[in-house]
Amino acid sequence: MAKKKTTTTGTPSIPGLADAPPEGRALDARDRKTLQKIEMLAMEALAAVRLGKNPSLSIPVRALSNVSFDAEAGLIRLGDARQGRSFFHLKQAKLFMQTFLIAEHCKKFIEAGATTSIRDIYYAAKHSVAGTKENTFEDQSESDPIIEDLEVSIDALREELHLRAENRGSMVGPMTIRDTGDTIDLRRMGSGGWSIPSIVEPGRLDFVNTEAEFVLFIEKSAVWARLNEDRYWQTAKCMLLHGSGMAARGTRRLLRRMHEELKLPVYVVTDNDPWGFYIYSVIKQGSINLAYESMRMAVPKARFLGVMSSDIERFAIPKITAMAVTDEDSSRIDQIMRYEWFQSKRWQEELALMKKTGKKYEIEALSSKGIRYITQEYIPQKLRGRRGDAWLD
Repeated sequence: MAKKKTTTTGTPSIPGLADAPPEGRALDARDRKTLQKIEMLAMEALAAVRLGKNPSLSIPVRALSNVSFDAEAGLIRLGDARQGRSFFHLKQAKLFMQTFLIAEHCKKFIEAGATTSIRDIYYAAKHSVAGTKENTFEDQSESDPIIEDLEVSIDALREELHLRAENRGSMVGPMTIRDTGDTIDLRRMGSGGWSIPSIVEPGRLDFVNTEAEFVLFIEKSAVWARLNEDRYWQTAKCMLLHGSGMAARGTRRLLRRMHEELKLPVYVVTDNDPWGFYIYSVIKQGSINLAYESMRMAVPKARFLGVMSSDIERFAIPKITAMAVTDEDSSRIDQIMRYEWFQSKRWQEELALMKKTGKKYEIEALSSKGIRYITQEYIPQKLRGRRGDAWLD
């Protein structure tokens, strides 16, 4: 029996793309623009080589030290600090090569009209450098940051590079959408809802019609399931989404699009703990790591509708449902209280109260008041009230 031939050197072809010539597909304007950015990156490096110079990249620093809060816009923004990445530099050469390797694979996927997962591109780009025992990547923890570096370097979303992550989160409600050509009625999604993909850009996902009057984002899938089973989205005329914890990029981008394009208010329901509060702030102001995309993902006018420490007395939530604030929680509270975007008087009071009482509460604690209390009483009361004491900001 003939042995299977294998190779570990050279750059492997991408499965399924070898026989798909770029000229066989008409690129849309978004793809053409992204390709131009990738090609410009390569042309600049090539120009440096031809001039006998050290080819290099200039990459914005993605760290807390290089972000600031734009209070007027209500967004976390990336600063101007940059870091160099040169080919002829012992510590930077591999990172330089990895960046162009990922860019090359993204270019091929865009030209072929295909998308791939961030896990797949890690494997597609992984190989041994010819004549050495050196691998291009040892682990996905190396390729993921490179993808983010490429995004910020050429000012393109990961989704515009035709890279997707695993679906996370679901949506249901009075809306019809078109998902890659398929018309989907989100009123008929059953108990599981429509799975939110990571790529939700116009052209791939379009809004056909909606009767929704607002969007309700729920941190937890279990609470979302209760609201969906009670058909709260139908009685309240709202879009109901969950993020299974921290909202994924696709979910945040979708929230932004529904708010911006459909003019729907966005309300966020999270646990009464520092982690839930931060999930809300990421939806509202953006995140530190993705500060360069805040303007396309954040919803500055989002409102917090989650459980507050001050709600315990207001809604007579049994204190037996409380959980103790851990040392890790306390440290996180201190950290959040220092962030510029948590400096309002109400947020400072709320965080200080949590630390003082040493208690935190999950959304599910509301079930101690009745299985449908959150659907029939808690959320409707908060939405109806809109009093100064019912909103944190």
